[in-house]
Amino acid sequence: MISIQTEDADIGGLIAAARQPGTGAIVVFDGIVRDDDIREMELEAYRDVAEKELAEIAGQAMEKFGLISVDIVHRVGRLRVGDNILVIVVGAGHRKEAYEGSRYIIERIKAGVPIWKKEIRRDGSSWVEGDRG
Repeated sequence: MISIQTEDADIGGLIAAARQPGTGAIVVFDGIVRDDDIREMELEAYRDVAEKELAEIAGQAMEKFGLISVDIVHRVGRLRVGDNILVIVVGAGHRKEAYEGSRYIIERIKAGVPIWKKEIRRDGSSWVEGDRG
């Protein structure tokens, strides 16, 4: 599943789907809105292009690391502290490939998929540029 959506990801369902024959490791990355003096976060995406790029990144990771499955769900809209922003579920034959594939995917997403975030802080708001991790 590659999706940009307003609804939260079904992490349990994504993990269940990754349990395929040959899967020996599943790595889950769950990016969450943290309380770093942030009240809320607003995310926007150029949806068609972003979903296409996410699918390309997933395909590249599968080929490069020999992954069995990749699911990426990125949320848009207004999110609060504690909400999931980005969920990546990677299934692989072994843990090394699963971890490396997951890391590759998150770094590629942060490097330039057209998804933008605005942090709404107690003292004002601003659009975030670059990787603030």
